[in-house]
Amino acid sequence: GFTNYTTFSLWDTYRALHPWFNLVHQDINADIANSMLAHFDKSVEKMLPIWSFYGNETWCMIGYHAVSVLADMIVKGVKGFDYERAYEAMKTTALNEHYDCLPDYMRNGYVPFDKEAESVSKTLEYAYDDWTIYRTALLAGDDQLADLYKKRANNYRNVFDTSVGFARPRYSNGEFRKEFDAMQTYGEGFIEGNSWNFSFHVPHDVAGLIRLMGGEKKFVSRLDTLFSMALPRKYYEKNEDIAEVSLVGGYVHGNEPSHHIPYLYAWTSQPWKTQYWLRTVMNRMYKNDIDGLGGNDDCGQMSAWYLFTAMGFYPVCPGTDQYVLGAPYLPYIRMNLPNGHTFEIKAPKVSDRNCYVRQVKLNGKVYDKMYITHADLLAGGTLEFDMAASPNKKRGLAKEAKPYSMSEE
Repeated sequence: GFTNYTTFSLWDTYRALHPWFNLVHQDINADIANSMLAHFDKSVEKMLPIWSFYGNETWCMIGYHAVSVLADMIVKGVKGFDYERAYEAMKTTALNEHYDCLPDYMRNGYVPFDKEAESVSKTLEYAYDDWTIYRTALLAGDDQLADLYKKRANNYRNVFDTSVGFARPRYSNGEFRKEFDAMQTYGEGFIEGNSWNFSFHVPHDVAGLIRLMGGEKKFVSRLDTLFSMALPRKYYEKNEDIAEVSLVGGYVHGNEPSHHIPYLYAWTSQPWKTQYWLRTVMNRMYKNDIDGLGGNDDCGQMSAWYLFTAMGFYPVCPGTDQYVLGAPYLPYIRMNLPNGHTFEIKAPKVSDRNCYVRQVKLNGKVYDKMYITHADLLAGGTLEFDMAASPNKKRGLAKEAKPYSMSEE
């Protein structure tokens, strides 16, 4: 009754590829949902796929991001699979007592560094995944479970050392690891990313992260530094995934945990900086050349990031119905939507020089929010960007204009 899919590189593709399918190929995503549920039914561990290859579980990478993919489909109303069956599989997966330090995570509120070398990354990824279950529980009217998973979604705070403003390894006794290098990936509690990049991995509660980092001024300064810093070669020269071509300052586009970071200025009083850095990333990381991709495509994630960013928005937090606005890369794009509608993005003046958004109009009306909803896109219409060589520093500053954050609910 469905086309069976495999090769789920979910640590990569939950971020943009599956949200892309929710826009233009809902039929494929429905088949993928049914494939995941079939995998769950046949799994000895009763788990949704982590990294499925030719129908076999490889246990590659971290988190249980199938729950994000399913939650995003549910919140966006994708038809063709059983929501209740998906919800049960999501809950069962997140409670597995054999999977990757989950018992320690549930007991401590974080993965201890003395139990797991990638402890900080896993805590941050689990907390986001738990948030997607929280949101699904809310939609299901399951308030008791929603409360449990909202608490688990706040676990990102437990690995954040406010004295230094970074996420860092923490032992079972509650103490943070004293020796700590925020630029180093290996031996510091992370995988495919250092603390400079992974500390921003709280897509479900950016406002809460801003407070943890000491407020907006420090948060913006930290973002500015990330994009402009000179990362010493010793931190990437022996990394199989990263080369100098993959870097914008210390921002690593070639590894997926960083992909949402340029959009985080949207939560601050300087959203125009998102527009600047996105243009920089697009120009540096996507070139018509033999080594023109600033990383490997990871089963479509790098390509999906490009497609969203070229249109002018990105799903920073799959599981919400929001896409955070950046700036379009091309003067005209039309999406043919699965419901038969079309959505046009117009930016006739856009260029490398005119990379800043002066004004946005949705269907002819001035639009000041820093996000657009899934329903807005599926309804069809036109999103118009007035582009210029200098930023509009007054646009999108109101609290109601800001994208979702859990702690602001």
